Amino acid sequence: MNIIWLGLILIGVAVAAFTGRASAVTDAAFAGGKLAIETIIGLAGLMALWMGIMKIAEKSGLMEGIAYLLKPVVRVLFPSVPGEHPAIGAMLMNISANMLGLGSAATPFGLKAMQELQELNPDKETASEAMCTFLTLNTASITLVPGTIIALRATYGSANPAEIVAATLLASLVAGIVAVVMDYFVRTYNRLRGR
Repeated sequence: MNIIWLGLILIGVAVAAFTGRASAVTDAAFAGGKLAIETIIGLAGLMALWMGIMKIAEKSGLMEGIAYLLKPVVRVLFPSVPGEHPAIGAMLMNISANMLGLGSAATPFGLKAMQELQELNPDKETASEAMCTFLTLNTASITLVPGTIIALRATYGSANPAEIVAATLLASLVAGIVAVVMDYFVRTYNRLRGR
């Protein structure tokens, strides 16, 4: 990927030099750098606020409450994982953190869940059904509070940065349902083919 990006940059610079627009490349590079810094500074305060609110939600037990409510669903989605296995707890905490928009808190739980699922995996060279299902759920990531998007919208002057919440919830809910249904069909298809 680095080679592709380097190639694109070199081709762009070469074309700009050939057409006599080298100054436009320099101007664009500086304008892009300035915009990146402005965006980062604008996001820093808002992200600190959202992360603080989410940390309060985490410390108050909201994540554990969501995990408790999701436990029956997780048992249905992961029938090959024993009910009290540490993978279940890690998966529940990952899904709960993602639902609350705590991506940085969700990542360690996701890694731990994959480690635990790998221990249950009989074929260490191939991902198990439970691992694929978890990855599918994690990628769909049903989100109740899209903190990063709200912060970006506020940074760029949105009159109502939080109006995206309902649309995000609906879109992520549909994505989650489609992910689970497709995972089920692919898993069933693979079983029928003897994989």
